[in-house]
Amino acid sequence: MTGLLGIAAIVSVSLVPTTPTYADPDIDEVKARVDTLYHQAEQAQERYNDAKLALDDLEADLATLKKDEKAQQARVEKMSGAVTEGMAAQYEGQSISTTGQLVLADDPDQFLSELTTLDSFNDAQAEAVADFSREADKLDARRAATKASATELAATEKTLLKEKKKVDAKLAEAKDVLGKLEEKERERLDSASRSDTRLPNVPVSGRASAAVNYALAQVGDAYVYGAAGPDAFDCSGLTMMAWAQAGVSLPHSSSAQQGSGTPVSSGNLQPGDLVFYYQPVSHVGIYIGGGRIVHAANPSTGVTVAGVFSMPYSGAVRPG
Repeated sequence: MTGLLGIAAIVSVSLVPTTPTYADPDIDEVKARVDTLYHQAEQAQERYNDAKLALDDLEADLATLKKDEKAQQARVEKMSGAVTEGMAAQYEGQSISTTGQLVLADDPDQFLSELTTLDSFNDAQAEAVADFSREADKLDARRAATKASATELAATEKTLLKEKKKVDAKLAEAKDVLGKLEEKERERLDSASRSDTRLPNVPVSGRASAAVNYALAQVGDAYVYGAAGPDAFDCSGLTMMAWAQAGVSLPHSSSAQQGSGTPVSSGNLQPGDLVFYYQPVSHVGIYIGGGRIVHAANPSTGVTVAGVFSMPYSGAVRPG
């Protein structure tokens, strides 16, 4: 009996559910998770920006193709009428054989002269038919190009929608992570996210001064995906607007901006240079001297100042 009780006790203990305990993530882990989500959202936003630039180009190309197609259609229709009239005239002129017309002619010499003219006319008609055929082929090619461009346009629009959903999803996830923190912890996280905004006293000259001064004046503004001012920016929106003050037009895309200037080495950076981060490129800031950049960092930090190597460095260019 005692043995049975002992076994029952052992079984009872073994059946008691055990719930593992996990330590809540500390502030650094949460910050790292939120920063990762922000970066993933920024990557999607930059892909969105790239797709938007492609969409704008495609829309312009499609408009041009449609205009060309319309003009080509008019040319083909005009040539078609001329060819049809020529063929009708030629058919009517062949109702009597050439020998018969010569026999019946009042003036054989005059007829032979006219026949030479007719041969020339026929040669012209043959050339007109050939021209018509070439122009008709061009019209077909333009129609095919228009159709292909329209298809690509539709695919790019789908890409835009897909990347926008990714941005929204990652941003919502980041907000959810932050929302689960206690108020005091969130305050600590916000404080940890803010960079030192004391600015180096580095002289800036030329057109770059307009870009640097504009960007520094935005420190403290909000980070909003896809924004380009006046009170909120994403990374490439800030650099685009900053260099616009110097009369330099940049695309709203960090990867596209990398092709908008002269490459410079990290040891040759000058204030105003655009500095790029990650591979593939998905972030950009403006070098302000003293080993620092000003950039639109993320929704927690906004526009701020950071070290030039505070993120994975991937290159720099000098606009203008």
